[in-house]
Amino acid sequence: MRFAFVGTAYPMRGGIAQFNALLARELAKRHTVDFYSFTRQYPSLFFPGKTQMESGPDPAPVGARAMVDSIGPWSWHRTAREIASRKPDALLFKYWIPFFAPCFATIARRARARCGCRVILICDNVIPHETRLFDEALTRLMLSSADGFIVMTKSVLADLRRFRPDAPAELVHHPLYTHFGEPMPKEEARRRLGWRPDERVLLFFGYIRRYKGLDLLLRAMPEIHRATGARLVVLGEFYEDRAPYDRIVEEVGLGEIVTMRGDYAPNEDVAVHFNASDLTVLPYRSATQSGIVQVAYQLERPVLCTRVGGLEEMIQDGATGLLAAPEDVAGIARAVSRYFEENLEGRLVEGLRLEKAKMGWDVMAAAVERLAKEKG
Repeated sequence: MRFAFVGTAYPMRGGIAQFNALLARELAKRHTVDFYSFTRQYPSLFFPGKTQMESGPDPAPVGARAMVDSIGPWSWHRTAREIASRKPDALLFKYWIPFFAPCFATIARRARARCGCRVILICDNVIPHETRLFDEALTRLMLSSADGFIVMTKSVLADLRRFRPDAPAELVHHPLYTHFGEPMPKEEARRRLGWRPDERVLLFFGYIRRYKGLDLLLRAMPEIHRATGARLVVLGEFYEDRAPYDRIVEEVGLGEIVTMRGDYAPNEDVAVHFNASDLTVLPYRSATQSGIVQVAYQLERPVLCTRVGGLEEMIQDGATGLLAAPEDVAGIARAVSRYFEENLEGRLVEGLRLEKAKMGWDVMAAAVERLAKEKG
């Protein structure tokens, strides 16, 4: 078969670009894949981070062609013509926020009208984490432009069914971020970072916005440190004002037990920090799923999540990770204390090793193939 794939790719940074590359590489084992990326993904005015570009090497090359300007309609039509000229069997998009709906929907509709390809949408979210005016109208536009859907949690499938109750849809586990490599011994990772071999370390990873709940974890840290002696490393770029988080650190006296690196982490830093940490904590207020869980699974490190959205589906409490109630500072502290008091690391690592087998890119690629072949 022949696939066209439109979306973020290197040198643009982040988990979505990495997801797209890993899926495209898996599909390319059996099919022809033409990848079309952005010349401009976000206007600088709308991008909350410092840069949209990677500084390191391409972790999963796919030979993407930069053609799409997210706010340039002329590029949408040009891309649709180029796609149609190659007569793909299916056109694939990774969709996560309504901002991209006009761009993606225009490309999808025009390419399909010209060559009859099926349009497949992989939905990170249907309802965005942070809603804005016109989100519902843009969501309807995008979802009405697709023939089939892939979702990665039951909560996203339920959201999809509100808009497209009868559309073909596949529920597939979010695959692992295999480009981070294989797990390394905790002792080796700590040696590289200069951490003590006997200390207890929690990791908060990923870009920082209110819905991620870092403030809740910071407020839990005095009790966590008192009960377990653990400290916290925050590894991720602030996508909002950092000052309120710094104030919490100062107010509750966390200066000695919290390290905040406020920058985007290059790939080589991600792997070593996960491997060196005892437990990754995701204290989210809301979520559909999180690729961070898949990084932890790949590197065989336990995760503590709150029971929100699809996160609860991704973790088996006490078997592959731990779960806590959302927006419950005391509950987060109790869950972390339980992890250390019951010495759960070995049990959880064994459990998540068994789960990894369900999260291969071949499973995701097979779902894409089924939707591409479906008639109607």
